[in-house]
Amino acid sequence: MRFLEICLTSLIAIIVSVNSLKQGECEVCVKTLTKFSNTLSEAQKKDPKKIEDEFRKFCKNLKNKENRFCYYLGGLEESATGILGEMSKPLSWSMPADKVCEKLKKKDVQICELRYDPEIDLRTVDLKKLKVRDLKKIINDWGENCDGCVEKSEFIKRIEELKPQHTEL
Repeated sequence: MRFLEICLTSLIAIIVSVNSLKQGECEVCVKTLTKFSNTLSEAQKKDPKKIEDEFRKFCKNLKNKENRFCYYLGGLEESATGILGEMSKPLSWSMPADKVCEKLKKKDVQICELRYDPEIDLRTVDLKKLKVRDLKKIINDWGENCDGCVEKSEFIKRIEELKPQHTEL
C-alpha cells in the first residue's frame, strides 16, 4: 500500500512539472501580462470584460514581440482569432501571469514560442561589427527612421546621432 502511495505521488509530481513552465519559457507572455496587470485598477481586475477592454487599449501602442503576443490573443483589430477570455478570466481570479501563460500555451503554442531578441549594449558594442539588419532594428526600436540610408556607414552615423537621446549614460 505504501509503495502505491509513493508511486502515485511521484507520478503527480512528474505531471505537474511537465505542465509547468520552464525558466525563460513564455517570457514575452509573462512580461507583457505582468506589465498589463499592473496598469489595472482593483475594480478592473475583478471584471473579465473590463480586463479585455483594457487589454485592447493596452495593445494599441505595443511593438515587436508584445504586438505579436496581442495579435495571438485577439487584442488587436486585425487579429484573426481571439482567446481573450482565456486570459481575462484567470486574471480576474488573481491568477499569476506565469500560470495564465501556462493555460494560454495549451490553447495556442505560438504564444510561448515568442522570445525577446538579445539586448545590444550600445555603450560597449562595436557598431561596425553589427549587420545592417541589426542596425535597422536599433533605429526602429527607438521609433526613429533613417530616411535615405543605404550604406552601413549611414545607419551607423544615424545611430550615433540618436544615441544620446535613447541611451542612459
